[in-house]
Amino acid sequence: MQPEPIDSSISIKPESIPFWNDPDKRAIFFQVTALIVVAVIGYYLFSNTQANLERQSIATGFGFMQKEASFEIGESMISYSAADTYAKALFVGVLNSLKVAFIGIVLTVILGTFIGIARLSSNWLMSKLAAIYIEVFQDVPVLLQLFFWYAIFYETLPSPRQAIHPMDGVFLTNRGLVFAVPESHPIHKYMLIAFIIGCTGVFFLKQWARKRQDETGRSFPVIRVSALILLGMPCLAWLAGGAPSAMNTPVLSGFNFVGGANISPEFGALLLGLVLYTAAFVAEIVRAGIQSVSHGQSEAAMSLGLKPGMILHLVILPQALRVIIPPLTSQLLNLTKNSSLAIAIGYPDFVSVANTTINQTGQAIEGVCLIMVVYLFFSLSTSVFMNWYNKKMALVER
Repeated sequence: MQPEPIDSSISIKPESIPFWNDPDKRAIFFQVTALIVVAVIGYYLFSNTQANLERQSIATGFGFMQKEASFEIGESMISYSAADTYAKALFVGVLNSLKVAFIGIVLTVILGTFIGIARLSSNWLMSKLAAIYIEVFQDVPVLLQLFFWYAIFYETLPSPRQAIHPMDGVFLTNRGLVFAVPESHPIHKYMLIAFIIGCTGVFFLKQWARKRQDETGRSFPVIRVSALILLGMPCLAWLAGGAPSAMNTPVLSGFNFVGGANISPEFGALLLGLVLYTAAFVAEIVRAGIQSVSHGQSEAAMSLGLKPGMILHLVILPQALRVIIPPLTSQLLNLTKNSSLAIAIGYPDFVSVANTTINQTGQAIEGVCLIMVVYLFFSLSTSVFMNWYNKKMALVER
């Protein structure tokens, strides 16, 4: 007996489907339920906290930020004294954290890329040294590395009176690295402006060189010309301003040096520990990205007569960046968040300043909220930039 054919014209109306069988409606129901649960829990925690604070007569709000801080900060990128407000003290902490994060990210990318490329070198010694570096620094906890470098600065280096003096104007002691810097001069502002103009010119030069190469096939020495522009324009501004050469040289006064610039042991240990630790992971990311590119790409580039350096710069790395950038973003975020470990070695980053503020004012909730907001801002800023760069480097089908 033949089965009766199914009439395809018969369809089930969406209204007749129960909502628990409709995936779209079910998803909306679960999301609304989860939102209500989170809102109820949040309201309970907020009301409970408010009641406890009122019972203990603890004031709430951020009005304390306008009061006098009454504590010093060892390092500051701007002028600061104990008579300034808590708001300015916290801003100093933000700048200190930003300084570590920015310099650390730049050095980590450079060192990690170099180690990753060296790991794939045909030179046996270079490849093994890179592998040893990766294994050692990945397996040692970052906090332990910070303690190690901090101890190196304080235990092995001499006091200021017996300072290591490798060259004129440079002194290395257990108080940090002290070196001579140019004295303040009005022409320095114009040198900075000239450098910014040079960066803008290099950007347009790179765009023009790429367009020229696409149209004619002829390459342009962008790196050499860019270096000449970036160094030449500030030098021209310096010469136009009379070529001031006065230096602010550090001089031993009492038990420490006065004048010049100083890299403290806390900052040096923090930067060194974070860079060496994170660069080991970045090196593995770079190695994996390079190995993801087909070996035929290198062979094709070699058949065109390209040198190994040009093959790496023009063929391998542009394709490897698609694999490198996403995990690299995570490591750069880890470096930024790991900078909060600075409190363990006494560097006055934002967490350290915020903790001091909490101890003096008792505004623990506000202080923790500020820490969360600041590090959320750091993380989101890094993610936005890396996502933009990832989108920019993505291959576009024609």
